[in-house]
Amino acid sequence: MARVRYFAGAAEAAGRDEQTRQEATLGELRSALTLEHPQLTGILPRCAVLVDGARVDDDTVLTADTLVDVLPPFAGG
Repeated sequence: MARVRYFAGAAEAAGRDEQTRQEATLGELRSALTLEHPQLTGILPRCAVLVDGARVDDDTVLTADTLVDVLPPFAGG
């Protein structure tokens, strides 16, 4: 199961900081997250979603050892 970590506004929208998921690809994960957490619908498309520290496409396969970070845009100076 992939480990998903949420940061800042994404954590607030998901109602948690972290969870494990069973989806096979990043695209399936994105779809499942917005169905399960409707509050993510507006923010997830603007987030940087990193798989094991890299930006990848939605066809990327997720494994039990995969770490997915959901990082909303940050503001500040």
